[in-house]
Amino acid sequence: MTAKPAQTIDAFHRGAFHVVQPRGRGHRSGMDAMLLAALVADDRSIRVADLGAGAGAAGLAVASRLARAEVVLFERSAEMADYARRSLLLPENLHLADRVGVVEADVTLTARARNDAGLIDESFHHVIMNPPFNDAGDRRTPDALKAEAHAMTDGLFESWIRTAGAIMIPGGQLSLIARPQSIAEIIDACGRRFGGIEITAIHPRAGENAVRILVTAIKGSRARLSLRAALIMHEEGSHKFSPLVDDFNNGRAAYARLRSSTVSR
Repeated sequence: MTAKPAQTIDAFHRGAFHVVQPRGRGHRSGMDAMLLAALVADDRSIRVADLGAGAGAAGLAVASRLARAEVVLFERSAEMADYARRSLLLPENLHLADRVGVVEADVTLTARARNDAGLIDESFHHVIMNPPFNDAGDRRTPDALKAEAHAMTDGLFESWIRTAGAIMIPGGQLSLIARPQSIAEIIDACGRRFGGIEITAIHPRAGENAVRILVTAIKGSRARLSLRAALIMHEEGSHKFSPLVDDFNNGRAAYARLRSSTVSR
C-alpha cells in the first residue's frame, strides 16, 4: 500500500478559506497568490479562469472575497490538480466550493484542442495567472514537481497570454504576477490582444529594488500603458507587512485602491 504524499492545510484570508498543499515539495502558495487575487475587483456575477492554478490558492482567494464570482482552476499537473480538489472538499471551504471547479488542462494548447480541454473561447470575464518565473538556465531544483511549476520555457508568456486572450470576453481583464525582468516579454505578448496595461512594481522595502510586478490589461483596449504607484511590502527595518499589503493579503481590499495614482506612458 502506497502512502499518500505529506501535505499541509493552510489558512488564508484570516481563515476565510483553506488550501491543501504538498509538504516540503512542489510549489507552495503564499503572498504572490494573494496579491494576484487582489487584482480582480469586480462585484458583478463573473467567471474567472486561474491558469496554472497549482493547489488553487489564488482562485480560491478570488472566490472568497467576491461572493458572485465563479472560478475555474486550470492546472496541467495531475498531482497539483488533486491537491486543489482536496481543498474543495475541506469543511472550511464548503461555503465557496460550489462556485469553484478544477480542470486538468495544458494552458498552452491551441485552437480546437484548447476548447476540447475546457478552455472555451470567450467564456471568462477575468483571467489570472502566476506563470513559472525562473529562467530555464537557473540552478535546477531536484524537486520535479517544483521544477515544473517554476521553470520558464521559451515563449511562455506568448502562449499563456494567447490562451488568456482566446478564452476571455471582449473587455475582459488579464491579471498576472511576474518578475520585473519579464516586463518586455509580457508587453510584447499582449500585443494587439490587450491594451490599457497597468504595471505595479513591488518592492520589499523603500529604497530596495523591485522583486515582482503586478500587471493588468484589458482585452481589445487601446488605452496607453500606465505605471501604478509602487507597492512597498514591509515596514522600514521590519518584516511586518505594510498596512495596505496586509489588507490585500487578508482579502480586505482589492488593487483598485492603487489606480488613483498612476503615471501614463
